[in-house]
Amino acid sequence: MHRVGSAGNTSNSVRARKEKRLTYVLNDADDTKHCAGINCLAAFTSTEPDGCNYLFTGSRDATLKRWALSEDSASFSATFESHVDWVNDAVMANGNTLVSCSSDATIKVWNSLSDGACARTFHQHSDYVTCLAAAEKNSNVIASGGLGGEVFVWDIEAALSPVAKSNDADVDDCSTSSNGLGPLPNTSLRPISSSNNISVHATQNQGYVPIAAKGHKESVYALATNDQGTVLVSGGTEKVIRVWDPRTGSKSMKLRGHTDNIRALLVDPSGRYCISGSSDSMIRYWDLSMQRCIHSYAVHTDSVWSLASTPSFSHVYSGGRDHSLYLTDLNSRESVLLCREEHPILQLALDNDGIWLATTDSSVHRYPAEARDPVKVFQRGGSFYAGNLSFSRARVSLEGSTPVPVYKEASLSIRGTPAIVQHEILNNRRHVLTKDTAGIVKLWEITRGVVIENYGEVPFEKKKEELIEMVSIPAWFTIDTRLGSLSVHLDTPQCFSAEMYSADLSIVGKPEDDKVNLARETLKGLLAHWLAKRRQRFGSQPSSNGEIPSGKEISTRTLTLSRVEGDANLENDSSVYPPFEFPVTSPPSVVTEGSQGGPWRKKTTDLDGTEDEKDFPWWVLDCVLNNRLPPRENTKCSFYLHPCEGSTVQILTQGKLSAPRILRIHKVVNYVIEKMVLDKSLDSASADGTLAPSILGGPGPLPLVGDSSLRSGLRPWQRLKPSIEILCNNQVLLPDMSLATVRAYIWKKPEDLILNYRVVQNRS
Repeated sequence: MHRVGSAGNTSNSVRARKEKRLTYVLNDADDTKHCAGINCLAAFTSTEPDGCNYLFTGSRDATLKRWALSEDSASFSATFESHVDWVNDAVMANGNTLVSCSSDATIKVWNSLSDGACARTFHQHSDYVTCLAAAEKNSNVIASGGLGGEVFVWDIEAALSPVAKSNDADVDDCSTSSNGLGPLPNTSLRPISSSNNISVHATQNQGYVPIAAKGHKESVYALATNDQGTVLVSGGTEKVIRVWDPRTGSKSMKLRGHTDNIRALLVDPSGRYCISGSSDSMIRYWDLSMQRCIHSYAVHTDSVWSLASTPSFSHVYSGGRDHSLYLTDLNSRESVLLCREEHPILQLALDNDGIWLATTDSSVHRYPAEARDPVKVFQRGGSFYAGNLSFSRARVSLEGSTPVPVYKEASLSIRGTPAIVQHEILNNRRHVLTKDTAGIVKLWEITRGVVIENYGEVPFEKKKEELIEMVSIPAWFTIDTRLGSLSVHLDTPQCFSAEMYSADLSIVGKPEDDKVNLARETLKGLLAHWLAKRRQRFGSQPSSNGEIPSGKEISTRTLTLSRVEGDANLENDSSVYPPFEFPVTSPPSVVTEGSQGGPWRKKTTDLDGTEDEKDFPWWVLDCVLNNRLPPRENTKCSFYLHPCEGSTVQILTQGKLSAPRILRIHKVVNYVIEKMVLDKSLDSASADGTLAPSILGGPGPLPLVGDSSLRSGLRPWQRLKPSIEILCNNQVLLPDMSLATVRAYIWKKPEDLILNYRVVQNRS
């Protein structure tokens, strides 16, 4: 699985520090919909007579969403955005509190009725947090498990109680606006009790510490507890079920029987019985007081990934990798196929007399469940006896006698948008071609975060070939589609390696030969809202030493002049050019981290201007606020310029020349014409490749071939006489080719580029 690790090393190690990255996530679709598979569901039933019931969905797109439910509809209500990787599970706790966990190794706490602001973040887990469990009638008790093998038992009330603030690095107060919980202080979780089976998870300066129930040696995939929170069960890759007393953290027993990973667990309200689902395709029914399996059910033909039970615990709903939802009578062993989905079923949630299904698709569906009287479903017919051998169901399937589903269609659906599953970065390094799960191919401009062309359902490879250009621009960003959308990653200093002329970007009012750094202008466009908010709060006057304006004090340690290079030709302005203007109606989300608190994610329009070096990487702030870039690799291209073999034209230079990689061939043409027209001798060029000032009349040496060396008094190349052609490897070069393009596509050698010139017939 993909890991989201820390983007930087904040310790005082002598090793070179890897700077933290900045990522922005694009979405051209309706922001009220998920764009990736739904990993978890949580239902909220209001206790008020006129209150609204809600469904919460957590997705692989890293967000949670709240849906207001009515008899026959579900309407979008809010997005909860703070996780930076897949949301794996979510539970309701402590009244209106929503708790979620993620592959970003965090647990986050939210006011479920708020506008979506995160109240608290906990970092105790060492790896992906995969599952949560909540006690329905003892809502303070929450358990979490993850790939690190840890099982933590939490006291939510203690976590959210106002206690003395601390500098605990494992806990973040991420309240930046009113969220219903109030400004919660930094705190860790109070131990529920102490036990020899519990180890303290160290924090830095905190009196209260979370506790870890030790026992698992491998990954934990499933947790469950009874209503009172007196029994906790866990399972994972060890193929055994561990039973705990969450009040003391002590281990009670281990249950063996499954032959593959345990993926789903349930505990009855009394805490005596347990149901488990496994990748071995079996469902098992356990009596915890007897410490043994009393029934096993061969219902599915593939892994069982989700379970839900009727309130009386007499029947179990199960879904999994075989796309099927079954209802099974635990006593009679009678089973019926309720429905068959187009995608594997990841999670189930009962809601009154319906059941919600989450799948690897971005939509969720509701089917009738008859949870209060499940016998009604069996009266429709089509049931079968669930044997206790897993191959029995597989054999029935192969014989073509698979059950007919009771329900052909869902009674209610919450539709998502197709996830992006394929992408190609085009040669111009500004456009990205994508294909989604619906087969739709689109062309994105990532410097503006918008779709510029929707091609519909066309062959991806064919369209990619059509869009290939003969152009060479450094790879200044990377992309992944893990979240179902385009995530654009910027890493310093590589991201600052790409430049283009303003003329090529069609920037009006800017000299056509001005170089534009793509990453710098993209960052300015991306953070334009933040910068405007910051100026409203702190003003726009720079400090006396040229550093970032003080509003919140930014440490000079991270922003020293020695770590950056200035550009004397730059204007220190914050204007955003049109090719870098991001939309405000569907703004991208920023994912990054600063010197404190770990990674975070927010819409760019939700940034309020208070964010500083504790939130952003130093290099981002220095670029956007001070217009400075970190040291970069050499952006020059060395080449030789010789007459064509057999040509009678004069030899203009014998030394090696150097010019920006983006220099166009027509500038080389201009240089040759100028030298020939002015009849400059070889002596006018110095040995180090600089040109004497007589050509431009300047006070000192200038680059032999550069952006400004041929501006003064020269016409465009098409109108100059004599007409000159530039060749490489005996191939005539197009005037708009850059040196980098010639080197990559024509020269194709590691040695210095060799260009040849010759006179052709005069153009009229």
